[in-house]
Amino acid sequence: MKDRRQFLKEAATGAVLMSSGGRLGMTALLAQSAPARKSKVLIARDPQLRGTGTELDEKRVMDLLARAITAYTGHDKPVEAWESLVPTDKVIGLKVNGLGGKAIATNPLLIMAVAEQLQQAGVKPGNIVVWDQNTRFLEACGMTVSTDPNKIRCIPADSFGFEDEASSFGVANIRLSKLLTHECAAIINLPILKDHRMSGVTFALKNMYGTVDRPNSLHNNNCNPAIADLNAIPVYRSKIRITIGDALTAMYDGGPVYRPETTWYPNAIIVGEDRVALDTVAWDLIEHKRAEAGLQTLEAAGRPPGYIAVAADAQHNLGTNDPHRIHRVEV
Repeated sequence: MKDRRQFLKEAATGAVLMSSGGRLGMTALLAQSAPARKSKVLIARDPQLRGTGTELDEKRVMDLLARAITAYTGHDKPVEAWESLVPTDKVIGLKVNGLGGKAIATNPLLIMAVAEQLQQAGVKPGNIVVWDQNTRFLEACGMTVSTDPNKIRCIPADSFGFEDEASSFGVANIRLSKLLTHECAAIINLPILKDHRMSGVTFALKNMYGTVDRPNSLHNNNCNPAIADLNAIPVYRSKIRITIGDALTAMYDGGPVYRPETTWYPNAIIVGEDRVALDTVAWDLIEHKRAEAGLQTLEAAGRPPGYIAVAADAQHNLGTNDPHRIHRVEV
C-alpha cells in the first residue's frame, strides 16, 4: 500500500481521481487512510465515596459525577458538558434500573445528582422524567411516583402506556414504551453494573429491556441476539444520548437479583456514548472481579455475553467491541 505522502502526491496530480472514480473515489480512499475513530469509555472512581462507613456521601457522589462528565466531554464545567450532550429545552428521560431490588438498583444519589446538574444546565424540573418498567422497580431506586409537571417526574412505563403497534428488528417484535417514543426527546441511560444469570452481563444495552411491554419474551438463547436486535430499533439509536453507568455498587455473580455474597463496591461511574464499548468494558470489569473471587469465566460458566459481538456486527452496527478501538480512560 502506498504511504500517505505518495497518496497525497497522486491525489494532487489527479492519479487517484482517475483510478478511483472521481471525487467519490478520492473520498473513499481518504476514509481508508484515516485511523478508525475510537469509542471513549471513562471510568471515574472515588475510593473515599463511602468514607469509613457503608453509606455513600451525597456531596462526593455529586462531585464524582461532575468530574466524570467534564472529563468525558472535555468541558471545564458540568453545565457546559450537559449542554453538549442533551437538548436542555426538551424532556429528558433518566432510564434507571431497579429490577434487582433496593440493594442493587441505580442509586438515588446518582439519579438526583444527574437531575440536579441537568437543572443547573437549564432543564426545567418538569422536563426531567425518571422512569423504569414499573412502580416496584422505581421504588427500589428510592423514587416515588409523581406526575407533577412543576417537579421532577417519576413515571412507571407500564402506567404511561405502550405503543399499539409492535416495533421489529430480528427476533425483537415488541411494543415500546410511549415514554421512549413520544414523551422524552432524549434519554440518559442509568444502568447498574451486574452479572446476569442468562446474558452474562447486564449493563448499557440490556437496560433497555425495561422500556418494552414483554421483556420476558427477549430472554431466549441467553438473550442473544435479542439484546442486540432490540437496541437496533431506530428510536434507541436516535434518543439515547449518553450512558452514566452506576458502578458505585456492583455484582459479579448470581445477578440480576441482589446477592450480598457476590456484591462489590467499585465506587465508580462509567460514562460513554457507545453502548457496545460500554458493555465490553463492563464484561472486563466483571471478569476481573470473578477471577479475584476464584470463579470461572462467564464463558466457562456457560453464559458468555455473546450479544455484545452481535451488537457490534455489520448488521447491527451499534458500536465496537474491539479493544483496540476502545479508548478506556480512568480518572
